[in-house]
Amino acid sequence: MGVALVTGASAGLGLEFSKLFAADGHSLILVARRKDRLEGIAAELQKNFPKIHITTIEEDLGLPGSGRTLFNKVRALNLGVDYLVNNAGFGSSGSFADLPLAKELQMIDLNVRTLVELTHLFLPEMIQRKSGKILNVGSTAGFQPGPYMSVYYASKAFVNSFSLGLHEELRGTGVTCTALAPGATATEFAQNANAEESLLFKIFPVASSAEVAAYGYKKMFQGKDLAIHGFSNSFAVQLLRVLPGCVIRKITARANSKSKAGTSA
Repeated sequence: MGVALVTGASAGLGLEFSKLFAADGHSLILVARRKDRLEGIAAELQKNFPKIHITTIEEDLGLPGSGRTLFNKVRALNLGVDYLVNNAGFGSSGSFADLPLAKELQMIDLNVRTLVELTHLFLPEMIQRKSGKILNVGSTAGFQPGPYMSVYYASKAFVNSFSLGLHEELRGTGVTCTALAPGATATEFAQNANAEESLLFKIFPVASSAEVAAYGYKKMFQGKDLAIHGFSNSFAVQLLRVLPGCVIRKITARANSKSKAGTSA
């Protein structure tokens, strides 16, 4: 059994990924900002799966350089990482001109910069061992522009594209990179992004975090390049290939425009 590092492990998809790894006998490095939540989750998992080893690391990955800090902490503990799950991220909603710039830049740092940093730091050891798997949590939002959530959609476009490109680079190395692209999912995301009132979460099917995590987990172990959860999401992504860009933007703007302006941390 290996060691899985899961970022954003204190809730939502990160928590569900942690449960899946633990159930399969993998030891865990759980990373998030909320120390109390992390320790509570670790205690519960340790109780249910006493044979695995669980390490918790409190780290705000939205800060520049935090990826290197986390990597150094893991190295100091003499822990190797066999599975890297870049799950931490957040979104915001509202008119870009009205949103706090500091939060938008922090979103880019967390959703993009830290993900790239952690991948770059942990990947060489995986390649050297000729074994390892990376799961980057992108989004179906990353397949089109997203008016009223413009920075979030753009950040997930980066994650999707980066992950697919890296997957191709890694052919023959024994290491794979999978992009998980969920649609609307029942996590803390909508509340934190002030997007609960958007049509996206009111009309479209909302999947549970447990089923989305299980799907991504399965596809990661299969070595797939892309995992789009749900038929409706897969169909919507295919539809994007044939609809004119101006139509796509208007539809997405309509889906997001009912959101209250705000940000999440």
